[in-house]
Amino acid sequence: MTPISDILKATALDLSPYEDLYKYFHAHPELSLQEDLTSQKVAAHLAQLNAYELHTHIGGYGLAGVLRNGPGKTVLLRADMDALPVKELTGLSYASTITARDAEGVEKPVMHACGHDMHMTCLLAAAEILAKSRHAWSGTLIVLFQPNEERGGGAQAMVEDGLYSKVPVPDYVFGQHVMRMRAGQIGLRPGTIMAAADSMKITVFGRGGHGSLPHQTVDPALLAAHIVVRLQGIVSREVDPTDLGVVTVGSLQAGQTENIIADRAEIGLDFRTVKLETRQKILAAIRRIVEAECMASGSPKPPVFTPTRRFPPTNNDNEAVSQMARTFGEHIEDFDGDVPRSNVSEDVSTLATCKDIPCCFWFLGGIDTQVWDKALQEGNQLEIPSNHSALFAPAIQPTMKVGVEALCLAALTFLTKST
Repeated sequence: MTPISDILKATALDLSPYEDLYKYFHAHPELSLQEDLTSQKVAAHLAQLNAYELHTHIGGYGLAGVLRNGPGKTVLLRADMDALPVKELTGLSYASTITARDAEGVEKPVMHACGHDMHMTCLLAAAEILAKSRHAWSGTLIVLFQPNEERGGGAQAMVEDGLYSKVPVPDYVFGQHVMRMRAGQIGLRPGTIMAAADSMKITVFGRGGHGSLPHQTVDPALLAAHIVVRLQGIVSREVDPTDLGVVTVGSLQAGQTENIIADRAEIGLDFRTVKLETRQKILAAIRRIVEAECMASGSPKPPVFTPTRRFPPTNNDNEAVSQMARTFGEHIEDFDGDVPRSNVSEDVSTLATCKDIPCCFWFLGGIDTQVWDKALQEGNQLEIPSNHSALFAPAIQPTMKVGVEALCLAALTFLTKST
């Protein structure tokens, strides 16, 4: 059996072309469900490797490449492709200036503020390395590029569109995510590594009128304000302190001008959990509070709850993590096998749970090493821009190099020939 380190050394790539590819992706982001040009770029790159059987337009703009290389396990490596409606403020020479219309038809600035550009680039480079080293491993490799992760629907859409009738059902599903950690660090843990997330819009109703005559109205702005304050007590007073729960009001809209009392208000709400019973408790508490505040305010109509997103928890398979941790520990200089669980959410596990497949997901540090070390010394790491910030800008290296290595290591852990 050829040691994994020898395989990687023999097929080492000059990553300069991939750095240029990363800059292209970063400068040309596309919103969820609009990843047309991105998927074309990915497909063209895979096609020129002359090793992968391509399947495109799965669940929208999703695509997968399949490399069949003899008997053995089947490993799926996944990257996501969509960007966010954020105006980039990094000042980078390759910063995005793109705008696009969102699902509601509103023109928005667009930015890769979550690292999906790095995810795609790392997976394409890993696909090339694994294709060039196929003499040293056996099995089937699937490289999957998923749309619409940010809205939580892309993985499910690919599954419902017959993903596993187009590509083999894998034995393992693997993936990674750039995070606010020291560039080049890999973080892994068994069990739940990322929380579940639910988002909803809550519409509450008032009776509009002139701002000078509040006694003739039911003010939905005041009603919504009471709801927002009361929601803050759910986690602090109703969730077990040893459990994970986060409730966030991300948006609040009522009225259009100063002297008119509106007839409705809309609250945008997000909450995170790990345990199913905690999710149900928070859902019940949200409904109880909103309905009670509407009654207390004399709202003329019952509130409307509209779910907008749902992400499952990302649970790592213990056995897969155990094998992966050994490989990462041997080959990656900065490896944390017990990284703290994150409240950030992902839908990658849907690709696994739909067929009861073991899943393993890990974190990839992306913060410039000097910036991170200085912040650590001064105790202000939280001032470093994180995912979804207009200032989020992963250091290209060593983030890319380690991200490529991690994907290759994960695949080769389960595909390396035993003879």
